[in-house]
Amino acid sequence: MKTNIYIDGFNFYYGCIKDTPYHWLNLAQMCRLLLPKDNIRRIKYFTALVTARPNDPDKPLRQRAYLRALQTIPNLEIILGSFLSHEILMPRSPLGSGYVKVIKTEEKGSDVNLATHLLVDGFHNDYELAVVVSNDSDLLAPILFVTRELGKQVGLLNPHKNPSVALMPHVMFIKNIRAGVLKNSLFPSVMTDQNGQFTKPAVW
Repeated sequence: MKTNIYIDGFNFYYGCIKDTPYHWLNLAQMCRLLLPKDNIRRIKYFTALVTARPNDPDKPLRQRAYLRALQTIPNLEIILGSFLSHEILMPRSPLGSGYVKVIKTEEKGSDVNLATHLLVDGFHNDYELAVVVSNDSDLLAPILFVTRELGKQVGLLNPHKNPSVALMPHVMFIKNIRAGVLKNSLFPSVMTDQNGQFTKPAVW
C-alpha cells in the first residue's frame, strides 16, 4: 500500500528511546522492519529543538547530530514545533508545605503539526495507509476524520507499553515497537553527508 509515516518525536522518545542505548536510531530502517509489505513513500518526523539545561549543556548538540543523521534519509522530512522552558511556582508534596520554584518545560506544536499533515495529506490523496507513531489519544479526532470522512486506513506503531484505549477501536492495526527492532535499526557510528563526516555522540 502507498504508505506515509507520521512520527510524534517526543511521544516516541519518552515511550521507547529514553534510558535505552537506541538514541542513534534509523527511523526508516525501523519502519521497514515493522512494515515490510508496505510502500513507504514519506516519513514525517515532528519534533522541537531542545534547549541546554544546567545539568545537561550538550543536549542541543546531541539532538543536532541526530537530526543531521535523519537528514541523510531521502524520504524523511523534519517538521519543527517549539520547546519552551519557564519558571513557575508549584505546590510541594503533601509531606511539605508552601510552594517551590521549578523549571517547567513544554513541547509545543508537534501534535498539532502531525494532525495537520495527516489531514492535508489524506485530503490530497497522498497515501492509502497512514501509520502514526504515537500513543497520544489527542490524535483521535484527526484519525477519525481520516478514516470516516476520507476513507483512508490508519495504523499505529505504539512506542509505549500499552496502546491507547481511545485509539485502539479506530485503527486498522497496532504494532508495539519492541527493543529487538530498535537494536537492528541503528545508524552506523560514523556517517557522511554533503557537509562531510560526523559521528554518533559518545554519551546521551
